[in-house]
Amino acid sequence: MAESAATRSGTRISETDRRERWLATQWRTWRRKPIGLASFLFIVLLVLLAIFAPLLQTHDPVQNSLTSVLTAPSAAHWFGTDPNGRDVYSRLIAGARISVTIGFLAVFISVPLGVAVGLMSGYFGGAMDFAIQRVTDAIMSIPGLILLLAIVSVLDPSIFSITFAMSIFIVPTTIRVVRGEVLVSKEREYVQAARAIGAQPVRLMTRHILPNVMAPILIIASVTVGQAILIESALGFLGFGVPPPDPTWGNMLSGANRRYMAEAPWIIAAPGLAITLTVLAFNMFGDALRDVLDPRLRGS
Repeated sequence: MAESAATRSGTRISETDRRERWLATQWRTWRRKPIGLASFLFIVLLVLLAIFAPLLQTHDPVQNSLTSVLTAPSAAHWFGTDPNGRDVYSRLIAGARISVTIGFLAVFISVPLGVAVGLMSGYFGGAMDFAIQRVTDAIMSIPGLILLLAIVSVLDPSIFSITFAMSIFIVPTTIRVVRGEVLVSKEREYVQAARAIGAQPVRLMTRHILPNVMAPILIIASVTVGQAILIESALGFLGFGVPPPDPTWGNMLSGANRRYMAEAPWIIAAPGLAITLTVLAFNMFGDALRDVLDPRLRGS
């Protein structure tokens, strides 16, 4: 009994040491990636802004005020007001919730679907792989913006329809990347050994192949969020995004705001800067995440 307890204690100590060493290694790696770490902190701040948006708004983001039309930034309106007298700061915070929601929803829908299809395509090959890749080629051959506009114009503009359109646009890229990783991983010795002892395809894909292709999947997910936010902003700018009066960063750049850019640049400076910083943060974080998860690049 004493020996068993000592063994369990030694195992717990060993696991604790291993966890602490892993955390220390990750911290040292991230310290060498200050841009990636700063991008991660910016993303966390953005998510917190989206969650607590109603508490951070100083004005009603959809309430018009004819007495405050095109007011310059001041103590009452930190980022000024738009042509309808609405507070730009409050609309920017409210727009963060919608834009971030669409970005993350698009990833949560498209990435798991693309991973599942890419796993099957790469593992089984043959006629299934051929059919999946031809459908993927067909979707990717259509210009992305044209495809998105066609889908959104058929459906009523809403968060659901925009997210659905983005998912169709994003899934093929995920399928391609995952399929390429699976083609390499399924020939590894550990997969061959598991197959030799009778492991079924589902177990091979989920327990042996998928964990070893998680690094590129995480990178795709992080970059795709920024891409989805940029796409949503483009659709809103073209008038195919979430319909007014609900604010998004895209529709804050469109409509009457474009006509007053010269005399009131603050109405487009805030959403434009928010889009730029957000997309840049997700891209830089994805780049740093690739370096951290790839052992060959950790020291570079």
